[in-house]
Amino acid sequence: MHFPWHPLERQVHITGVAEKLTAMENMKYFTSRPKESQLAAIASRQSSRISTRGVLEGKFLELKQKFAKGEIPVPSFWGGYRIRPESIEFWQGGEHRLHDRFLFSKDGQGQWEAERLAP
Repeated sequence: MHFPWHPLERQVHITGVAEKLTAMENMKYFTSRPKESQLAAIASRQSSRISTRGVLEGKFLELKQKFAKGEIPVPSFWGGYRIRPESIEFWQGGEHRLHDRFLFSKDGQGQWEAERLAP
C-alpha cells in the first residue's frame, strides 16, 4: 500500500501480505456499521458508472423502505481485506533532497525494529 500526500511532502509505504476477510468477518463488520451505511453499500456498486446522483439516491430510498423493519443482508459483492504488514516506511520531504526516511520492519521473532534510511 502506498499513501502519498504530495502537497505535504509525505508518504507512507507498507509492504506485507493481503488476505481476503472471511464471510464471518465481513458479516461482523457490515452489521457493526450504521443502518444507512449498510443500505448505501447495497445501493452503490462501488466504481460502477451511474448517469446521475438521483439514480443512487433513488436506489437508497427504495432500499430504506424495503428494509425499514428488518435486517439488512450482507451483499455477496461486499467484503474487505486485511493487510499483515512486514514493513512500513515513513518518508518526509526535506530541503535540498535531504529527506527523512524511517523504516519499521519485523525481525525474525515478529518484533518491530526501526531504522533511519538515507534519502
